[in-house]
Amino acid sequence: MPDPRITPAARPPRLWRLLGPAFVAAVAYVDPGNVAANLSAGSVYGYSLVWVLVLANVMAVVMQYLSAKLGLVTGRSLAQLVGQRLSRPARLAYWAQAQLVAVATDLAEVVGGAVALRLLCGFPLLVGGLIIGALSLALLAVQGRGGRAFEVVVVVFLGVITIGFVSGLAVAPVDPAAVLGGLRPRLADSGAVFLAAAMLGATVMPHAIYLHSAAARDHAARLALPQTSRADSGDDGRGRVGLSRLLKANRWDVWLALVVAGSVNIGLLVLAAASLYGQGEISLDGAHDAIRSTLGPVVAGVFALGLLASGLASTSVGAYAGASVTEGLLRVKIPIWGLRLMTLAPALAVLAAGLDPTRALVVSQVVLSFGLPFAVIPLVRLTSQRATMGRWASRPWLVATAWVVVALVVALNLALLVQSLGGDWS
Repeated sequence: MPDPRITPAARPPRLWRLLGPAFVAAVAYVDPGNVAANLSAGSVYGYSLVWVLVLANVMAVVMQYLSAKLGLVTGRSLAQLVGQRLSRPARLAYWAQAQLVAVATDLAEVVGGAVALRLLCGFPLLVGGLIIGALSLALLAVQGRGGRAFEVVVVVFLGVITIGFVSGLAVAPVDPAAVLGGLRPRLADSGAVFLAAAMLGATVMPHAIYLHSAAARDHAARLALPQTSRADSGDDGRGRVGLSRLLKANRWDVWLALVVAGSVNIGLLVLAAASLYGQGEISLDGAHDAIRSTLGPVVAGVFALGLLASGLASTSVGAYAGASVTEGLLRVKIPIWGLRLMTLAPALAVLAAGLDPTRALVVSQVVLSFGLPFAVIPLVRLTSQRATMGRWASRPWLVATAWVVVALVVALNLALLVQSLGGDWS
């Protein structure tokens, strides 16, 4: 029987009410940069790079779980913990590279949203970029009114994104045997290495790793979990959510969110391989036109709507991540709208200059790939230290797995650097 001394309002919330932070982070995995990288991979290399997305999604699960766990156990974000261990010059340098990553992130999101508005409404790219920037500020106002409301809005956008990007598979001539064949690891040439790095940077995104620790911390704070006893807390029967329960919810949160995001990414590549293969590296406009001609105007319209939702949701989530990084590293609170304008300006400059938006999107994802070691290495070190995590420090098998992920990230970046210095970007 339920304890009569515990009122319904005082009982710990059900598991589903503890979910949310991972879905906010997952939006970063289905932003317009992912769309450009995955469509290019499918149109140029067919199904052969499916394995890259599967591997990247597994890597993302490991890193996102560790990031959220860090925020839940310590009550601090990854950026805060890194900032506490660095001297002032080192903190400033670290913040500078994180801001470069933020600029690359915003470039992908604003450019992608602007392209979507051109496809849907015929707006010029620069006008579309300005509209995306304004709408993202409105979404950030929702985040300021309450974290749960922001989570709900983001989940709704994620649903629109999923429908928009996967609906075409219902009518596309997908080859299941070729999809399974794409699970065999191989990189055909330097162009495949370039796209693999872009897909990795677009899937295991640095700002999503920084964000998840902050989002999990803020989520736990809303549940009134006392920070002073998190390392040893349990469900005390008086309405407080114990850390063990939060960590269980975190595992479900990460798995569910990244299964959705991973399915969308693989669906995009498979859609391009089935409908666009042989057309070379394709632009977002070209993909929309090709989808319209092969799958019909309804599928093309839904795709454009998904792209718009992707740009709007991901640019707001990116601004949230940038604010948490700046606060943690510089130890100052800059208004989130100010940070938003700082990262928006370069994206608008790219649109005003008339640069190829799809190529800019893919290159931005490679920049994210180079920023990954700065996020994943300290994350793995911190979550393996008992001094930081107490009895919740990662077990040896998880530490070993995480370091394998780090090694793969660094190895792919080195391969990309060698290709870039050689001048072979074909």
